[in-house]
Amino acid sequence: MSQPKKPFALRLSAEMMAALEKWASDEFRSTNGQIEYLLHEALRKENRLPGKPSSRNGSQPGDKD
Repeated sequence: MSQPKKPFALRLSAEMMAALEKWASDEFRSTNGQIEYLLHEALRKENRLPGKPSSRNGSQPGDKD
C-alpha cells in the first residue's frame, strides 16, 4: 500500500506550467505525476531520499570535503 500524499499549493509561472504540462503529456503522465517524478529523481540524484544514505562517501549534507 502506498503512503498517503500531503497536498500543498505550488505557484508556477504560466510558461513553466505549460512546459511541465507538455513534458508530462509527452511522457504519458499527469502533470502532478511528472512533478512527482522530477522531484523524486532530483532527490535520488542528490542522495536525499528518505531512508537512504545521505551521500556515497558517508558525509552529511553541508559537510566540507
